[in-house]
Amino acid sequence: MSNSRAGTGAFRSRGRSRTVRLLLRASAALLLLLLSSAGVLWALARNAIGVRPFGQRLARIEQSPQWNDGAFRNRLPRVDGPYGEILREFFFGGSDYRFPAEPIPVVERTAADFSSPPSSGLRVTWLGHSTLLLEIDGQRVLIDPVWGERVSPFTFLGPKRFYQPPLALDAMPPIDAVVISHDHYDHLDMPTIKQLLPRDVLFVVPLGVGAHLEHWGVPSARIRELDWWDTTVVGGITLTSTPARHFSGRGVNDAGATLWSGWAITSEKHRVYYSGDTSLDEFMSEIGTRLGPFDLTLIEAGAYDALWADVHLGPEQAVRAHQLVRGKVLLPVHWGLFDLALHGWTEPIERVLVAADAAGISVATPRPGESVEPGSLGTQSRWWPMVPWQTVVEAPAWSSGVSQFR
Repeated sequence: MSNSRAGTGAFRSRGRSRTVRLLLRASAALLLLLLSSAGVLWALARNAIGVRPFGQRLARIEQSPQWNDGAFRNRLPRVDGPYGEILREFFFGGSDYRFPAEPIPVVERTAADFSSPPSSGLRVTWLGHSTLLLEIDGQRVLIDPVWGERVSPFTFLGPKRFYQPPLALDAMPPIDAVVISHDHYDHLDMPTIKQLLPRDVLFVVPLGVGAHLEHWGVPSARIRELDWWDTTVVGGITLTSTPARHFSGRGVNDAGATLWSGWAITSEKHRVYYSGDTSLDEFMSEIGTRLGPFDLTLIEAGAYDALWADVHLGPEQAVRAHQLVRGKVLLPVHWGLFDLALHGWTEPIERVLVAADAAGISVATPRPGESVEPGSLGTQSRWWPMVPWQTVVEAPAWSSGVSQFR
């Protein structure tokens, strides 16, 4: 009987060993599969991610007052909510109205629409999110051009546009400069940059962003990289890089490798301010004092949340920034094309209008593809649907360190 128990114990021991071996083999196979998949994804994304600055470009970057301890830094510290909570809300929370339920009314455009200059000398066409075609006293500036289907290093993953571009890129009229605010995918799009390569156009970008452009084939002679408050002249206009409170990075280990900025685009007759991506900071007042007043401000108003209130302005602070830089007409951007936050897709413009009405500020609300001349704004239409949205009281998002500007 004891021999039988011994035999049974040995059998069970061999069974457990076999199970352990099978589990180890399965785990090893799964790990290999994951590593292989990661390798494939990296290979697919590598070109779109771009490259870090090096050589003479890096040496110049290291002389910047914004460069500290191996990266570009904001003047004020960034305070975020718990990362786990951010991920949980993105995947399992947020508004039920983050995507349009019906097609968005887009104004389709052709190059012929831009054959005649604006009668006022100043016209802007909103092409969705932060992509804008600015016509200012004989010069055309294309701002943060994104024609790609997704704002991602992949063609099959990442936030997808709500509608197709109102103006085909190959139908774009001649442009004098492309201005980039920073290297995030919803502002710097590799497929778009490559499509622009045949055009003899100048790229004006913050420090370090030229490394990505050269990696994608843009000749160095067509790139001008500016630090905050630096200026460059294109035709009859002056482009000034202005401070912003944001961050940069396209990969897993390049945060802060390139600079982020807003832009003042000015001529003898007109002045335009583009915020890029930013949260609120006291430098807004300095921008207004040094470079304003502005006939038109193009200020980001979407993709905000209390969990990352030091990354984006949000609607109420967009209106406040407009006041601080001494703007006349506000055109809110950075909304209505991609799902990049937790709020409803129409919430940014609804809250901007409430805050602007209380402050007595004129707001332009063009449909995607529609042009606006701020000197003759006229009555603006509400082209977006009425869907539920949260007020500032229900969902506040205030940048830290600047309570004096509320």
